[in-house]
Amino acid sequence: MKLSGKVALITGGGTGIGEAIARRLVSDGAKVCLVGRRKEMLDQVAASLPPGSVTVCPGDVSRHEDVERMVEATVEFGGTLNVLVNNAAMDQVPANIIEIDPEVWHKVIEVNLTGPFYTMRAAIPHMLRSGGGSIINVSSVAGIRSIPNMPAYVSSKGALVTLSQQVALDFGPFRIRCNVICPGGIRTVMIEEAMSTFKKKLDTDLDGVFSFFTKDVPLRRLASPDEVTGICSYLASDESSYMTGVVLPIDGGTAIVDISGAAINNMSS
Repeated sequence: MKLSGKVALITGGGTGIGEAIARRLVSDGAKVCLVGRRKEMLDQVAASLPPGSVTVCPGDVSRHEDVERMVEATVEFGGTLNVLVNNAAMDQVPANIIEIDPEVWHKVIEVNLTGPFYTMRAAIPHMLRSGGGSIINVSSVAGIRSIPNMPAYVSSKGALVTLSQQVALDFGPFRIRCNVICPGGIRTVMIEEAMSTFKKKLDTDLDGVFSFFTKDVPLRRLASPDEVTGICSYLASDESSYMTGVVLPIDGGTAIVDISGAAINNMSS
């Protein structure tokens, strides 16, 4: 129970990676406030966890007033706020910089970058009062590598990395740590729905689609959401007390691959 006595706020906590992180933090002793736009999803997760370990606060991280309410709900529930996990995010339909709708650009930036800005701005004063805290920002491999035709998503996730390091620098003297995880391909409902469109084109099932898209990943597969949670529990705990400003890929080795070399190898094999 290495997180016993810790109180955490997790955005995007109703599904996928956020839900898995919530389950892990609760299992390690933390009390958790789950945040997301869909109350029914939050309630389902909360109902499946031990009574008294979780509260929910529906809201949109891109709305400053909602974020203030989320943070206050967390403090009211747990008495303090020690851990913030910024997981809420949105994708974009592929489009290059001259094709993308400016409204889409703004919305992706608002959710993926301004949302974490709002939550950190609201949470840090409580962490200062409690003598420190840990912030875990969920970026993406797209935050350290580029993806074709994804300018809004890549920009938002890359900027989240540098914003996290700025927070780590400015608030390190006050025992507030800020680290970033960069997941690669994680098998969630969202990615299954997005990739299902390739089944007909590749003449295969969904597992075959994922096998095709991970053939150059060193571990040759996607991860499950649970495979992200261990590092989050570690970063939330005092075991990582001398880590801040760190950017950690959780990508099966994706970021180390030379794509040109992989393409040549595939052509010759």
